[in-house]
Amino acid sequence: MIITSRSNERVKGARALQDAKARKETGLHLIEGDKLVCDAIDSGARVRTVFAKESVQAFDGIETIFVSDGVMDAISSAKTPQNLCAVVETPDTVCPEVYSEGLLIVLDRLQDPGNVGTIIRTADALGAAGVLLSPDSADPFSPKALRAAMGSTYHLPIYIGSLRDTLPRLIVQGFTCVCGHLRGSETLPAITKRTALVIGSEGQGVSDETAAQCKLYRMPMRGRAESLNAAVFAALMMQQILNAM
Repeated sequence: MIITSRSNERVKGARALQDAKARKETGLHLIEGDKLVCDAIDSGARVRTVFAKESVQAFDGIETIFVSDGVMDAISSAKTPQNLCAVVETPDTVCPEVYSEGLLIVLDRLQDPGNVGTIIRTADALGAAGVLLSPDSADPFSPKALRAAMGSTYHLPIYIGSLRDTLPRLIVQGFTCVCGHLRGSETLPAITKRTALVIGSEGQGVSDETAAQCKLYRMPMRGRAESLNAAVFAALMMQQILNAM
């Protein structure tokens, strides 16, 4: 059987997950694209349902619903949808009492989902211990963030929690908290095996409250540009810090 109606209840439920409110209420999110769906399954993500075009084979052990091209267009937010979309259970994002040793990436009010996803992907590639987002950052489980992360969302822990509560806890646990700041030193502070790299919002940087908990670092800029894209800055800082560990 192939679903051809965009008004089908299962189709409407999947499409609703484009909205943050629906994701929060259901504890589910939508992933789009052949590679991302396959990567999520291979990574052990809890895939509830796969929506597939009729040319695709059903997945063993996972509910597979076949849909027409028009229905796939309705479910997906991509301009050119591929063959697969899937409804996935959102992993637990509650902050732990004790954080693992390593480099923790902390995002303070980062608003662009593309930057959030790219930072998650870079953190995964470089071997960071996890990513912590403030509640007012972009949703890492939004379609745009998931596409930018390219499967890395399922490879490392993703936490969402108040930085006001979390940063003091990290410091007590021996973490060195470092953030980029115009008032910072151009000398990178001493790096330990427990380091938190804090990346601020694209327009305003980290909040004053967050900066007060961190060692401030100003990356030397030899050219005339005043700043870097948040994801680019995060990548350069991750590499520096991991090299110093």
